[in-house]
Amino acid sequence: MEKDTDLKISDMLKLSKDLWELHKDTWSPMEPAYGRNSILYMIEEIGEVIAIVKKKGEENIMEDPVVRERFVEELGDVVMYFMDVLNRYHISAEEFSNEYLKKMETNMKRDYEKQYKELK
Repeated sequence: MEKDTDLKISDMLKLSKDLWELHKDTWSPMEPAYGRNSILYMIEEIGEVIAIVKKKGEENIMEDPVVRERFVEELGDVVMYFMDVLNRYHISAEEFSNEYLKKMETNMKRDYEKQYKELK
């Protein structure tokens, strides 16, 4: 892939399905019953991202190309499992995008400081 590639959600969902097709004889079905496993694997990958932040720190992530590449690779693993979750629960790019945009619209109008103070 080119360096300036900017994937769409629909592209990532297709890549997820394509990879699964290559391994469907040994991997769990792309069905809701296996969605929780994808979520757990995604959380495990988030743990690997956290480990890099803790062990290497922000400065190394920003300035050391080897650390940065590893950090971005682990973030990619998180996203790959996230795409598996969407596929296993049969969530389309459009359905996810619509909900994401609705949530962002709500968040853009939120007063986070006020909400935080109300929780005290």
